[in-house]
Amino acid sequence: MSPFTEARMHLAVELTVAGRHPAAARWAKLAPSAAFDPAHHAALARTAARRGLDMVLLPHTFHADGPLLDAVSLAARIAPVVPGIGLVPTATVTHTEPFHISKAIATLDIVSSGRAGWEPAVSRTQAEADLFGRKPAAPPDVLWREAADAVEVVVRLWDSWEDDAVIRDAATGRYIDRDKLHYIDFEGEFFSVKGPSITPRPPQGHPLVVLRADEDEALPVAARWADVVRISAPDLTAAADARQRIRQAVAAAGRDPDDVTVLLDVEVHLAADRDRARRDLAELDRLARTELPPSSVRVLGAPTDLADLIGAAVRTFAADGVTLIPLVLPADLGVVADQVVPLLAGRGLLRTGSAGGSLRARFGLPRPANHFAGATS
Repeated sequence: MSPFTEARMHLAVELTVAGRHPAAARWAKLAPSAAFDPAHHAALARTAARRGLDMVLLPHTFHADGPLLDAVSLAARIAPVVPGIGLVPTATVTHTEPFHISKAIATLDIVSSGRAGWEPAVSRTQAEADLFGRKPAAPPDVLWREAADAVEVVVRLWDSWEDDAVIRDAATGRYIDRDKLHYIDFEGEFFSVKGPSITPRPPQGHPLVVLRADEDEALPVAARWADVVRISAPDLTAAADARQRIRQAVAAAGRDPDDVTVLLDVEVHLAADRDRARRDLAELDRLARTELPPSSVRVLGAPTDLADLIGAAVRTFAADGVTLIPLVLPADLGVVADQVVPLLAGRGLLRTGSAGGSLRARFGLPRPANHFAGATS
């Protein structure tokens, strides 16, 4: 499938409290209470939803200076009050049992009526490991082998209930048909999980799996399990190379590369023109007493500059869409919604309005068959 087709042009946004820049809250004069105010987080998601963005990504780390609220719980709080957009929290697999992640994401899919996704992540540092006290920090190859096991367990647990397992038969007092619940009997390097889940199969069957593939050890996991792959790159040429590597790895894993969407991270701060945006960044850096180096492609400029970059990314096969990372919230997100999205739509690069339906449907993915359907538990 060509990335020029409308179905392959996707737009996501990563939402934190105040944006990627560490001085964003001070510069925007955001109230200190915003980090713990559900209305603030819901308002950000609502801004993204009103122009038909595909999904919001809610990051989570175990760093003391990282996001303060649990991303999955935050997504569940937003879901009932912000319709029409996918909600994809990060849930770290290194220090969290896959059984717990499976039921949490399944629950999010239920309360959002099929708009849930999951971004698995790994935890690298000894300081993070010490928070849990269960095991020491591990090298990347071990972390990603463990992540591969964890994702497989989560997906199997989603399938451990058949779709019609819940019968609610008042006459007999039976709530479930136990013949339609299945042991997963997973035995791997890191986990031994019998199952089944304690939560019914999610509305989407499998909520959307979003994985980063910026390091070699993560690539096989993304190739096997990801519906959406996130990449960072210093420029579009490097992004195109990364996208091609991902597509080759997906094909080598026995999957159709056209079923996997590659999204390029793009840091953004938007103003009337480039000079104004650069002066803003200089002021942000002054407030933070440090310069924030780009983590991927960065656009400092007018809305047209961002629209031009996204158009170039699609034309050069650098990505199937982008994940916008605002440096300052809510200001940058407001400009994206009110000015950039209409520009993209006017250029034929992006659909407008709410697509409705499930998050998988927004990415052109069918609801997967249940792996255990018809099996004997």
